[in-house]
Amino acid sequence: MKSIHKLPKIILASKSPRRQELLRLLDVDFEIVLKEVDESYPDDLSPEEVAVYIAEKKAKAYDDTIGNEIVLTADTIVCIDDKILGKPESAEHAVEMLQMLSGRVHRVVTGVCILYKSQYNKFFDVSEVFFRKLTDEEIKTYVKLYKPFDKAGAYGIQEWIGLTGIEKISGSYTNVVGLPTEKLYQQLVRLIS
Repeated sequence: MKSIHKLPKIILASKSPRRQELLRLLDVDFEIVLKEVDESYPDDLSPEEVAVYIAEKKAKAYDDTIGNEIVLTADTIVCIDDKILGKPESAEHAVEMLQMLSGRVHRVVTGVCILYKSQYNKFFDVSEVFFRKLTDEEIKTYVKLYKPFDKAGAYGIQEWIGLTGIEKISGSYTNVVGLPTEKLYQQLVRLIS
């Protein structure tokens, strides 16, 4: 078995505490380095293409500033009926998003880009999430208490609404959290092969 402990230093270009925790659980050393990146994208891309496009765009911001490190970027989006739900702009917007997801199946897509030695290694993962029918009171209470404004689709699977409202998942749980660790591990192992 290859050990990812032999990897060069990893720079995680994400302020997401969930991605940071997942990397810690993978037991790899990393440093957080943030840069502001415009996350706009062309309108004609599929949700999978959008997630990878933004992840690569984030990685390109580091292209001229790194040496032998690995830069890891990711972007997670929620989509229902091919409509992309980004991060909510207000409490009302968050409530609206969760009402849209309530009682339905939606997809969570995470695009990942690993920049190493000027090579962009890109991939994505898709999970289907099945929400039970949520009451308006549950939705409004969740938004008020948890303020999910930094989360695509206005929810965190690891928070109260995920624990009480998600009936099942088809695909990777860690992908829904924000970083598909199963696929990431395989890609990192390839780098040291």
